[in-house]
Amino acid sequence: MSISPKTNSIQTYTSLLYRKAIHPEFFGIEGRNRIEHCGMEVEGWVFRGGHCARFAFGSTVLVEAVVENPQTMPERGLMASLLCNGERDHEERLSDHAMFMTTIQTETLSEHLYLGTYKEMVTHARENDSLASMWTDDAGKPNLSLLDMQRLGSELHIQGYHLRSDCSMVLRTQSMFQVALNGKKLG
Repeated sequence: MSISPKTNSIQTYTSLLYRKAIHPEFFGIEGRNRIEHCGMEVEGWVFRGGHCARFAFGSTVLVEAVVENPQTMPERGLMASLLCNGERDHEERLSDHAMFMTTIQTETLSEHLYLGTYKEMVTHARENDSLASMWTDDAGKPNLSLLDMQRLGSELHIQGYHLRSDCSMVLRTQSMFQVALNGKKLG
């Protein structure tokens, strides 16, 4: 009996940060949502295997794109490229009045835990009206990309979850766009 090694999606996933808007043609968008809060705006897109979030405040724009294949993405306006393996934190001061922070975590689970997590996240998506893309791979196993967007104080929060059955991977991103209100500067 031979065991074939699992493809490792962890090695290809990348979080790209842009200082400009990205055209939707780069993504096969399956869900879209837009919220406004305290003069900020975020538009989130979910697609098979990834998500994109565009944050805007006045003339400040930042786009986070979590993709499996970064080679298909434009280089123009790219300010950071973060490989999504293990745990990573990244912070960008966009102006005196706007800041972006993100945390990236990946975990490889046993097949049993992966399936339990998948079911839990599907329930979460339905209960929270999350943006979600669900599909099965060539082996008939379930995969999921999910995006939650929330307003909190002077912040907009984005949480992305990407579950890949080819390697029983769970990728979680937590991103925050924060602004200083009433003309104040961020500390």
